[in-house]
Amino acid sequence: MNTKSDNSKLKCFLLTVLAMVSAIFMGYSQEETSEKGLKDYYKDHFPVGVAVSPRALEGESAELILKHFNSMTPENVMKMGPIHPEENRYNWEYADQIADFAVQHNLKLRGHALCWHNQAGNWLFKDDDGNQVSKEVLLQRLKDHITTVVKRYKGKIYAWDVVNEAISDNEDEFLRDSPWYQICGEDFIIKAFEYAHEADPDLKLFYNDYSAVHPIKRDKIYKLVKMIQDAGVPIHGIGIQGHFSIYEPTEQELRDAIEKYASLGVEVQITELDVSVYHKEHSQRDPLPKDEDDAFKPEQEQKQIEQYEMLFRVFRDFGDTLTGVTFWNISDRHSWLDNFPVRGRKNYPLLFNEEFQPKKAYYKVIDFEE
Repeated sequence: MNTKSDNSKLKCFLLTVLAMVSAIFMGYSQEETSEKGLKDYYKDHFPVGVAVSPRALEGESAELILKHFNSMTPENVMKMGPIHPEENRYNWEYADQIADFAVQHNLKLRGHALCWHNQAGNWLFKDDDGNQVSKEVLLQRLKDHITTVVKRYKGKIYAWDVVNEAISDNEDEFLRDSPWYQICGEDFIIKAFEYAHEADPDLKLFYNDYSAVHPIKRDKIYKLVKMIQDAGVPIHGIGIQGHFSIYEPTEQELRDAIEKYASLGVEVQITELDVSVYHKEHSQRDPLPKDEDDAFKPEQEQKQIEQYEMLFRVFRDFGDTLTGVTFWNISDRHSWLDNFPVRGRKNYPLLFNEEFQPKKAYYKVIDFEE
């Protein structure tokens, strides 16, 4: 009798049992944890997407995308400036890489974004002498841009954020005082949706904005979408940029926003989800003495777990209205919130840590009964 061998086998057996009991206690089996991804838990609710860059389409990050997500959004490379830096020049390489990856792996693809006041080349608004162009010239340039981009990805992209962030953050101002508005007034919004629909009548067309659950901005977004509808122009959905934090929004704010938007008869999607572990700010700044250090603290982690649990509980409750939830970046290894708004500060806003492993909040998001 080999006592040492038997003891070793018994030890391995007990460790295996302990691991299985631990997994069952957390509400999921060991097999499910290794085989199922986030998209699988939500397959009966809505697609789960992620914003990506071309560099994310290989290695560990690509593996994480394919396991956990069934939809993608290009984070930057399809925005106006990167894809169309000069009037007669387009940069297709990186956008094509993302579109081809989505097609190859049968992932849904959202386009982002056809018209935005940021990351839009100055050439759009100026003539050869540096003077501001007329409304007619700018609208023609907008039409050319939208038509060219939409037709290139026809059949690959199912939905576009047509107009992005046109609402003003000022409480007493409706539309943002952007170059688009200064030259065209509100007509650029109507025309953008018209041009996108003409280029691909099968597209789902979205208006997309941040702070969309805050009551004042929520009501202005509702007013804008109603205006588009009243003009007889196709619009199919509203994108709530889910740039939330561990301190906001409240559950009631989120429910009220989704209900109000849904009353317009449009789809609602959460288009840019992350949960910052700091209070929300909207302007870049240098660090201040009062700023906390950027370690991921236990109290931040607990608040993030609770916030993610609330968010996805509400999302599931609106399964008939909500047609997609997209995270803005893949993991805490890289987030647009690193260095923003505070330069040099690390953030931890996503469900996967810097090593691409699920965080505690992830297990809370998948722990629900049908």
